[in-house]
Amino acid sequence: MRIIKAKDYDDLSRKAANIISAQVLLKPDCVLGLATGSTPIGTYKQLIEWYNKGDLDFSETRSVNLDEYRGLTRDNDQSYYYFMYNNLFKHININMENTNVPDGTEPDSDKECSRYEKVIEAYGGVDLQLLGLGHNGHIGFNEPDKDFAQTTHCVDLTQSTIEANKRFFASIDDVPKQAYTMGIGTIMKARKILLVVSGADKAQILHDVLCGPVTPEVPASILQLHSDVIVVADEAAMAKL
Repeated sequence: MRIIKAKDYDDLSRKAANIISAQVLLKPDCVLGLATGSTPIGTYKQLIEWYNKGDLDFSETRSVNLDEYRGLTRDNDQSYYYFMYNNLFKHININMENTNVPDGTEPDSDKECSRYEKVIEAYGGVDLQLLGLGHNGHIGFNEPDKDFAQTTHCVDLTQSTIEANKRFFASIDDVPKQAYTMGIGTIMKARKILLVVSGADKAQILHDVLCGPVTPEVPASILQLHSDVIVVADEAAMAKL
């Protein structure tokens, strides 16, 4: 595991984008595992800037997203498909047919989760998986549990995650209670993992993830067992390391 200390959020975003761009340059048809949330936004902005300068070409790149709220349509402004389209995809030359986000409108969870796993397998797996970190240690929507979930599955969101997401909705009643997410096993199959963490409010959980025991009660702690993980965190997030 490599841990890279960034001065602040902007520095973190540049460093993370540099790692992703290196992957695209080395393997233009690579499979990127992408994440949503506030932390990756700066990384995506930096990638767009370099694309606009002519430094990056995403025409052969393929992508698979970690998760999607169950029940939200793609045109819902809180869906993760909408997030990815507006924060990255529409600004670069990626072929939209090569982008994949779980289908939140599929009511049959077993059918959708099986389909999504087959998409990833057909691509030959993920070359570089980008991850954010939840306050309770979740990655994707893999919440604290008694076991590590293996494959893509439907998850009941914890109250703390629902509370964290309510700022994006008109009321807490509008926040989806379930999501489709890659499992821990699926994430761990990625050849390289990039974890980005920002802010003092993530300092304790980052410490627990990197220095605590490997336990499904802190899902991201499993990353200690992966052979190629890069953590990019700003000074505030690394305050307790």
